[in-house]
Amino acid sequence: MLSAFDPITWQPRRIAIAGVSGSGKTTLAKRVSEVLGLPYTEMDSLFHGPDWQPRDEFAADVHQLISGDEWVIEWQYAAVRDRIVERADTMVWLDLPTPQTLYQLTRRTVHRRMRRVELWNGNYEGPLHEFFTDPEHIVRWGIRTRNTCRDRLPAIDALHKHLHVVRLRSRRESMHWLAKLFAAHSGLRGA
Repeated sequence: MLSAFDPITWQPRRIAIAGVSGSGKTTLAKRVSEVLGLPYTEMDSLFHGPDWQPRDEFAADVHQLISGDEWVIEWQYAAVRDRIVERADTMVWLDLPTPQTLYQLTRRTVHRRMRRVELWNGNYEGPLHEFFTDPEHIVRWGIRTRNTCRDRLPAIDALHKHLHVVRLRSRRESMHWLAKLFAAHSGLRGA
């Protein structure tokens, strides 16, 4: 497994961003997309239909997306995770401390709810008090699933030798890795 400080000796073209809810997967995916000029698709926008119902076309849409030569997406949803790993050449794992991810998740959830931010296909965050009554509330989900990547990613790294797995443990490491990615990409374009 690579760190933020290891050299980038390959040209990332099919990139999956892994991390628990609130780790910053979407933010990093957008930045990687901008740095490399690769198309980015938000997985939640493919998964959630109106009224938070899963879209029937989700798996087919993801399979079509990852059949391409260049993409950046978040690595989530059990129905497509294995296929993404098979097609990706790079997995970036945001392994931030649990208190930080829970803080970021809670802050994001409150912001979206208070500002009535439309998410995907007409959906909005539910009422904040549902944290106490809804076992699927996003913050409760974040608490319940806070160690899933720590359980999965070492096995992914061991099983998929074609995959460059980069583990980033802080915002500082993320910024350092992005700067290195930009420098490596600029060097490859100029060569």
